[in-house]
Amino acid sequence: MAKIFRIRGWFKQGIFTQRFSLELLAISEKQALERVLSQMGSRHKVSRNRINIEEVAEIKAEEVKDPRVLASLEG
Repeated sequence: MAKIFRIRGWFKQGIFTQRFSLELLAISEKQALERVLSQMGSRHKVSRNRINIEEVAEIKAEEVKDPRVLASLEG
């Protein structure tokens, strides 16, 4: 069964630091980290060694804020 993870971190892009917080469904923490690294690299053209993960937390369905995750929970 899929779990809900909230992953927080930051990445360097040029001289700027961009913070992020993502919520997603994944089977394990390892899979959630892999998806975040893949998405950030694809969206922002950032290499994996420039992405710093600060926190990975499994959260309850009541704590979800992302409407896309909420929609996938309902369906």
